[in-house]
Amino acid sequence: MQLADFDFDLPDSAIALRPASPRDSARLLVVTPDAPPAAKMRDLTVRDLPGELKAGDLLLLNDTKVIPARLKGVRHRPNHEGGESQVAVEATLHRRLAPHRWTAFMRPGKRLAEGDRIVFGEAQDRACLLGALDATVTAKGEGGEVTLSFDLSGPDLDAAIAERGAMPLPPYIAAKRPQDERDRADYQTVYAAEDGSVAAPTAGLHFTPELFAALAARGVETAFVTLHVGAGTFLPVKTEDVAEHRMHPEWGELDAATADRLNVAKAAGGRIVCVGTTSLRLLESATGEDGVVRPFMDETAIFITPGYRFRAADGLMTNFHLPKSTLFMLVSAFAGLETMRAAYAHAIATGYRFYSYGDSSLLWRAA
Repeated sequence: MQLADFDFDLPDSAIALRPASPRDSARLLVVTPDAPPAAKMRDLTVRDLPGELKAGDLLLLNDTKVIPARLKGVRHRPNHEGGESQVAVEATLHRRLAPHRWTAFMRPGKRLAEGDRIVFGEAQDRACLLGALDATVTAKGEGGEVTLSFDLSGPDLDAAIAERGAMPLPPYIAAKRPQDERDRADYQTVYAAEDGSVAAPTAGLHFTPELFAALAARGVETAFVTLHVGAGTFLPVKTEDVAEHRMHPEWGELDAATADRLNVAKAAGGRIVCVGTTSLRLLESATGEDGVVRPFMDETAIFITPGYRFRAADGLMTNFHLPKSTLFMLVSAFAGLETMRAAYAHAIATGYRFYSYGDSSLLWRAA
C-alpha cells in the first residue's frame, strides 16, 4: 500500500491543546464495521464505555509512566584556538540502553559529533554535583538520533532527569503552546506505575477512578501490561511504499499471570479490548498464530497495516490519529480502511477533538 492511501484533510482547529475535564467526559465514537449502515457509528461519551461492554470482557491497559524526557542543554566542544565552542541543543530521550545510556533525538542533530560533551539544565543548577546532568555523545545515527552516555547512572540519573526535564508533549501540541505544570498531571494516566515512556499511552488518559468502579460493577475485568513508548511514535513515515517503513523497537512486558487471565477470558467467551495501540501491539507480539497468549519480555517493533491477521484483540479503544501515521494504518487494519476513512470524516464533521489530548473511539474488529 502507498502512503497516500492513509492521508486525509484535518483542520488545525481539530487538534486538542488541553484534555477534557473531567477526563471521562471526552466524546467516544463507537465504530462497529460489521453492523448495519445505521449502526456502524454511534456518538457517546467515555462515561458510556461500561454499557458497551459485558461481564467477562477484559480491558487491557498499559501502565507505563511518562518521564520528563525533554532536556535542554549546551553542547561543548574544544575549538582550534584552544577555547571552546558552545551550541544550545534539545534532547528528547527515546530508548534506554543501560543504566547510564539513552538514545535521544537531538535538535539540531547536525551540529553534534561523537565525543561532544553536553551539559543539560540551567547554569544556576550546577551547585550540586549530584544534580549535574552531563553526557557524552558516544554514537550518532540517522535523523538526529544519537546515543548519550551520562555521567550519572541508575536512580541518580533518573532523579536528575525528573528534576531537569520537561514532559515530552507531542510536536503538534508543543508547536502551538508552551508546556506547563498542568501537563505533568494531564499527560499521565491515573494508573501509571512503571517509569520509562517518553510519550503517553493516550487512550488511557480518559480513565478515572469512577470509570474503573463502573466497569467493575458491570463485571468487566481489567489487566495491565507495560510497553514503554518511544519518541519514534511521533516520527513521520517517509517511504511512499508503506512496506518499506521500519518501526523503532520498544520494550514491553506481559507476565505469565496476565497471559493466563487473557487466555481464560477468551476461552470463556469474553472479549479482549485493548486500551490504546500500545497495549494492542504488545498483545499481538505476545500471541502465537494459534491464538494463545504467552508471557513476553522483550522489544517489539511490530508494524500493523491492512492485511494483518489479528490473533487476540477483539476491540480497541484509541484516540484519533495523524494522517499518514503508523497509528492510522493500525486502526485501518483493525476496523477496515474504508470504515476508518468514513469514521474520521464523521469525527471531523461533528467536531471531535484529535490527537493526544483529544476524544476517543471504541473500535470493534472487522470480520
